[in-house]
Amino acid sequence: MSNIRALGLVSGGLDSTLAVKLMLDQGIEVIGVNFNTGFCISDTRRQVRRRKDQQANLRHEALRAGSDLNFPVEIVDVSQEYLRIVTNPRWGYGKNANPCVDCRIMMLRHAWALMPQFDAKFVFTGEVIGQRPMTQHRFTMRQIEKQSGMDGLLLRPLSALRLPETQPEKIGWVDRNKLKGITGRSRKPQLALAVEFGLTDFPQPAGGCCFLTDPAFGRKFFDYLQHIPKGYQVTLEDFVILKVGRHLRLQSGLKMVVGRDEAENNFLESYLQGRWALRAKDVVGPVALLDGGANPEELHEAACILARYSDGRDFPVVAVQCQKSGREKILSVVPLTAEVTSRMLII
Repeated sequence: MSNIRALGLVSGGLDSTLAVKLMLDQGIEVIGVNFNTGFCISDTRRQVRRRKDQQANLRHEALRAGSDLNFPVEIVDVSQEYLRIVTNPRWGYGKNANPCVDCRIMMLRHAWALMPQFDAKFVFTGEVIGQRPMTQHRFTMRQIEKQSGMDGLLLRPLSALRLPETQPEKIGWVDRNKLKGITGRSRKPQLALAVEFGLTDFPQPAGGCCFLTDPAFGRKFFDYLQHIPKGYQVTLEDFVILKVGRHLRLQSGLKMVVGRDEAENNFLESYLQGRWALRAKDVVGPVALLDGGANPEELHEAACILARYSDGRDFPVVAVQCQKSGREKILSVVPLTAEVTSRMLII
């Protein structure tokens, strides 16, 4: 059948790219959908590198896949909705801070809602049975399909032969005999399929693009949740800052973020509003951010930490410039020792 259109959830990774290729080869018109949750590692790397090296590779993998295979890709911003999900997921977290089941349901609900807009008949993904521990077990995949409202209209081309027949297959929009039955965590079948299709430009198969699956980020994330003041409305910016730098808690519990290199320093410079910015005055050192409500004792302690991470760490005294909203203080402080700062370090 001709003129059948489908929405494909596309990350630009190998699996979703192969799923698109399987659909295109059957004459399906594909519209790619890429969801911006605000927690993509690649997005943050592009932001940081843009300030460090204008010539860095800043490509968006989903758009690259669309260009390579000649299909359009819609980027849909769901970051505000995802913010509510990530702080209170109905289906809980995975091994780290990843609410993968809630995330998958949300994306599929959005895809289902977009179907009339694009006159799409069904939705497909690059999921493979058994590949991911939280969302790609057979039972969980079925539950996600039902919870998202996609019952019968969600096709997983790479594992279709191991799953019940979907409506697109029953009606004849898709030839089931041309789909695959891949299962498990090995990527060898996908890599072999990429060779068969002549696909060479794709990210190396790995753990995905989400910060929330990273153990180090997870520690910072849960630490942040434990210290949210009562009644405070979290923002995406609060979580953006978790993605870079060393994170420490002062003795009072106040949070401090210290850049680890020039790129992170430049990144943190974009988030000065309402915060104290600390810099070593006469020696090379990082940029550090501290909550704008810091009292004099907390500001002094933060300056001692900043001095520890500067090139003046072995000096008897370091001058630290503290600025906030046009105000400036110069504090002469003794750098803290590595032993003391290590006890404050979250990650």
